[in-house]
Amino acid sequence: MFPSFATIARGVDFPNLGKIIFPKFIHGEESVKIFKSFKPQGEIICFSEVINICNKGKGAAIHVLFTGLISNREPLFEVKSVFFYLGAGGFGGDRGPKTEILEIPVDKKPNFSKNYQTQKNQAALYRLNGDRNPLHIDPEAAKRGGQKMPILHGFSTYGITTRAIVHNICGSDVSRFKEFRVRFANVVYPREPLIIEGWKINGKYIIQVRTERTVVLNNAYAIINDN
Repeated sequence: MFPSFATIARGVDFPNLGKIIFPKFIHGEESVKIFKSFKPQGEIICFSEVINICNKGKGAAIHVLFTGLISNREPLFEVKSVFFYLGAGGFGGDRGPKTEILEIPVDKKPNFSKNYQTQKNQAALYRLNGDRNPLHIDPEAAKRGGQKMPILHGFSTYGITTRAIVHNICGSDVSRFKEFRVRFANVVYPREPLIIEGWKINGKYIIQVRTERTVVLNNAYAIINDN
């Protein structure tokens, strides 16, 4: 099981979810910590908690903590998600903490570089995981969300990048994968290629993902067990 399965197992549990206007609900950041490797089958107990809502002016940043346990209540994973709800800011709350900026080294070649080609039906296939946001499938909903066409799920890009990390840094050993944090910097359209690169700096890998058009994942790092 790829460690990015944590982003599926965690689910999305918000009260009054039906009142959300999905084209205005955007995934901003994701951080996954893995304490035990996923087994091919079993039971996961997951808890979710909204830990902060920050006023970003034009929108609200909603910070959610998800905790996954195995059946004997041992920690399995921890996921921290940040969602932006456009148009919901201006309520006078705190702007929240600033995220540490991770710079890409300009004078060093990446330790690995991998290209993956996304497919025309990539978003339609990813919807089978349960993410029904029409922004990813409905052209009219995409236009209402400010996009020229339906976009690929950020989690799909996250999962493809996790695959690259597992095979190119972890030697295909998922037990070495410990943590992966990203900021979703721009959208990916189905059929765009993903160029995934990683630089080992101070014990962690700085990760960047781009298309031929723009950087789509940045301010990202992965922590790998080298033992």
